[in-house]
Amino acid sequence: MFGLMVTSLEQGLVFGIMALGVYITFKVLDFPDLTVDGSFPLGAAVASIMIFNGGNPFLALCLATAAGIAAGCITGFLNTRGKITGLLSGILTMTALYSINLRIMGRANVTLLNSRTIFTYIEEWGVPHRWVFLALFIITAFLIKVLLDCFLKTQIGFALRATGDNPEMARANGINTDTMKILGLSLSNGLIALSGALVAQYQGFADIGMGIGTIVAGLASVIIGEMMLGERTICMATFATLMGSFIYRLSIGIALRLGFAATDLKLLTTVLVIIALSTPKIRNLLRSTSSTVSN
Repeated sequence: MFGLMVTSLEQGLVFGIMALGVYITFKVLDFPDLTVDGSFPLGAAVASIMIFNGGNPFLALCLATAAGIAAGCITGFLNTRGKITGLLSGILTMTALYSINLRIMGRANVTLLNSRTIFTYIEEWGVPHRWVFLALFIITAFLIKVLLDCFLKTQIGFALRATGDNPEMARANGINTDTMKILGLSLSNGLIALSGALVAQYQGFADIGMGIGTIVAGLASVIIGEMMLGERTICMATFATLMGSFIYRLSIGIALRLGFAATDLKLLTTVLVIIALSTPKIRNLLRSTSSTVSN
């Protein structure tokens, strides 16, 4: 059980970075961005092919993040300049990224088992192999969380939040909502691509299909975290997202331990999201019913 908890925490943190990216678009910006399923493997593809060819893994993370930012810019440009709906903009970018990812990797998957990754370097710095993944993911995830919290409290961050809350009022106050959308989408997909690059090094490979269902997993993390802890403040909302990612990964791990097949994971994810979305409404219905009976 201890091993399951550690593994779930590792995966919850590294995928939690992706969930923070989803939080930016779906909660802060109120934008239904489906670019996620393409930008996640984009980050993995850029990082893995660079590491496979002997490149520096830390530089690979930076380039993967830059590629994700570029993908987000494209989605934002299609929506703001091309006047294409947000949902369709994300779908178009995601579809194009499938071919781009294949072009980058040159094949369907790239293995990193014999390559030097960031974990190899960290082990050489004296960190025990058993804790190297957990140590790096804790530092990285919470550093990104703190930076994101600070950013969302800046003047630009307030403008981004205002764009998501009420675009008309934001424009009336002189905020360029188109620029804010592009900024939010770029930041979101940059974090998602960074998560993909870390996951590729964590798993030891990058695969063209590793992004399928990423958006659902990200939404599940955000919704579960919100249901468990709420989102009274920005700091609490981002922490809840990381916590939701851990709970989601732990739930998947427990399901596999109970005998569910790996092919059932997408179905389990859907069920978890439905339960998370329905719980507040069911809770309110029970409260109203109980108050009616008591009266």
